[in-house]
Amino acid sequence: MKRYKLKKNFKGIKKGTQFYLIAESEFIGIKEFVLRSEDLSVRLAISDSELRKNFYLLYEKHK
Repeated sequence: MKRYKLKKNFKGIKKGTQFYLIAESEFIGIKEFVLRSEDLSVRLAISDSELRKNFYLLYEKHK
């Protein structure tokens, strides 16, 4: 499970909010990621560029 933290305010969500990566998909070279906030109240579907620009990886659990 990957956990990300918001670098700056984004779509009305405050900087520092933590998110879990729920799903990632790729269709014809376009990646999309689905993130849920730590309290599960917010769901975001964002592109690869939005993820790289607005979030940084906090934690990645390896299997």
